[in-house]
Parts: sequence; structure tokens; C-alpha cells
Amino acid sequence: MKYKRVFTIVIDSLGIGEAPDSKDFGDVGVNTLGHISESVDTFNIPNLQSLGMANLTPLKQVDMVNIEKGYYARALEASNGKDTMTGHWEMMGLKTTKPFKTFTDTGFPKELIEALEKETGRKVIGNKSASGTAILDELGEEQIKTGALIVYTSADSVLQICGSEEHMGLEELYRCCEIARKLTLKDEWKVGRVIARPYVGSKKGEFTRTSNRHDYALSPSGKTALDVLKENGFDVISIGKIKDIFNGCGITEAERSKSSVHGMEQTIEMADKDFTGLCFVNLVDFDALWGHRRNPVGYAKELEMFDEKLGMLIPKLKEDDLLIITADHGNDPTYIGTDHTREMVPVLMYSKSMKGSLKLGDLPTFAVIGATILDNFGVNMPADTIGYSILDKLL
Repeated sequence: MKYKRVFTIVIDSLGIGEAPDSKDFGDVGVNTLGHISESVDTFNIPNLQSLGMANLTPLKQVDMVNIEKGYYARALEASNGKDTMTGHWEMMGLKTTKPFKTFTDTGFPKELIEALEKETGRKVIGNKSASGTAILDELGEEQIKTGALIVYTSADSVLQICGSEEHMGLEELYRCCEIARKLTLKDEWKVGRVIARPYVGSKKGEFTRTSNRHDYALSPSGKTALDVLKENGFDVISIGKIKDIFNGCGITEAERSKSSVHGMEQTIEMADKDFTGLCFVNLVDFDALWGHRRNPVGYAKELEMFDEKLGMLIPKLKEDDLLIITADHGNDPTYIGTDHTREMVPVLMYSKSMKGSLKLGDLPTFAVIGATILDNFGVNMPADTIGYSILDKLL
């Protein structure tokens, strides 16, 4: 065992440029990080810069630098998709060949909506692709008055249900989402996630979504690196929505986060604890608050806040800790529409014990991350998974 603890942090949606097949996904000239840099006058990310981020894609405010410690690479997605579950599952060894269903253009089928109304005993309103904040302004007052379920989707493979936390209550909202999850296990309706979206407020312009969001995901399509770690007695600690993404599979401990800043604070606290295994972190605000809402300025500020917290985490790491920073897909906030973008993602690897630095080039799959983690702990990737270890390159 080279590293006792591995901290893997996913900056949700931080793509670093077009993948070779981006055009097949309708994404031309996309570059989440590069275009964020171009959209702001100042962009201060010294800690990410020190780990090699600026050496992976040109940044207007930051020159390429000589990295004393750390290994950095661009990773390509082997799976057919550009969503959260596909990206995270691939990191842990699973290649998705059939993308999850989306209902962006049409809303959900009449038969599904009728079944949801029957099973929940509540009327459905909405049923279209929409911004989560916009649909609250449109239908929040009606939802409170009638007790109906606001059902909507997006460019992702999701069925989202809004309910007032104060009037409907969380337990009832979760109950309805559990019903929706069971219904959407049918092949013709199978979405990647059902998401409970509670909110507070009483009138248009005052509605606010709360941190009590809950994702009901599909279980992974096979055994992942997380399952192997758990089966072999290692800790697998989830921070943020990792547990939801893997539907609890392979997780030994989980902490929910109120925000990406809170997620980093939880990670910093975890660095003070003794464990042997993986701390797997997802920071969702980059995607949910800024990428989908096409706000590069907000995204830049969020990255600067992350970088500040990263500067607090790094000194706490021990000689036998490994830090991996990556992303699960792109979401270029300057691109058309509101969908994720098919991009390469960064892979930054750092340990205080590293003697030098190395640009690792382009990795053909995100699964290199999971394979390297398992190799470190002396266990093998499950059958029918992809990826290979680069542990021997981390000197």
C-alpha cells in the first residue's frame, strides 16, 4: 500500500476542452474552464495552478508553469454519454454504451404521468424541460395552493419533483419520489435519476430551493471499484452526492453537503481523521448553479472559493496521502442551450511524498482513476470493467 488515504474530488462539470468525438454530441468548440477564463478579467486559482491545471488548457490570466510536485493529465470519456452518473460510474470502472433516456423535447409520456398521479394521489403540473428556479416562479404558488407535484426535466436524464418543504413536507415529497423511481425502472421510462427538489417561500420571486435535495439513482450496471474496496475492508467515504450517484453501493460512510464550499470544509475535516481507503467527494454547485444556468462569472467565483479551500486542505495531507482532482463531464457556461458538454476532464494527482512532476498526456478513459486507486490498495478491478493503473508512474 503506497497511500493509506486517497482523496478524490470531483469538480462537477469542469471540462477542459473538446473531446475527439464532441461533435457527435452536438458540442463544437466547447471548453468549460478555458471559456470561464476568457469571460472574466481576473481569475485567481494559485493552488490549482500549482498542481498543473493551467498546463492542461490555456487560461487567459495564467501562464503555464513548471510544476515541482504532482502529475497531471487530460482524460477522455470512453462511455456514450455526458452526464453525472455516466462519468462517475466510468471513473470506478464501468463503461456505459447505451445512454440514459431523456425527455427534454417532449416532457414525460402521458402514461407515466397518469401512473404517477394514481400512485401518489396527487395531480402533476409542469411536465416539461425547465430551469429549476424558473419553474418555481411559474408554478410554486399553484403547488402550495393545490398540493400538486411540480414535475419537470432538463437536458439530463432526470425526472425532478418540486414540493414545498413547509407545506407538503419532506417525507411526503420523498415518498412521491420513491414512487416515481419505481415507475421509471421500466425500460421505456428509465431515467438516470429521480430528484426531490424541496423549496421554501410563499410567492413568486421569493422561492428558494433547500439543501434537502435527494437523488434516487439507478444502481450501477455492475460491480465498481467502490464495491471492491468495501468488500476488502477499506473505508469508502462519500461527501456530497456520491452516495446518491452510486445508489449507496460500495459506500461505508456518507455525509451530505449543503454547498460545494461546505463539501470542501467536510473534506478538510476528514483529513484530520484516521481512515484507510477512499474519500470520494462531489462538488455539485459548479454544475447546478453556474454551468446549467450559463453563468461563467459565477462559475469563476466558485472556482476561486474552491481554490481557497484547496489551499487549506493541502497542508493537512500526510506523506502517505494521495489527492486526485478531476471532473465528470463538461458544462461550458458560454455554450448554447443548458446541457452538459462533451469534453475532456482534468486529472491532477498530488502527494507530499512525490519527488517530481510529470505530464501524463491523454488518458483514454476516466476509469484510470478507479484502477489506480485499487492498485494502490492491492486489490483487482472487477470483471467486465475498464481502466488500467498508473500507480507505477507516481514516483
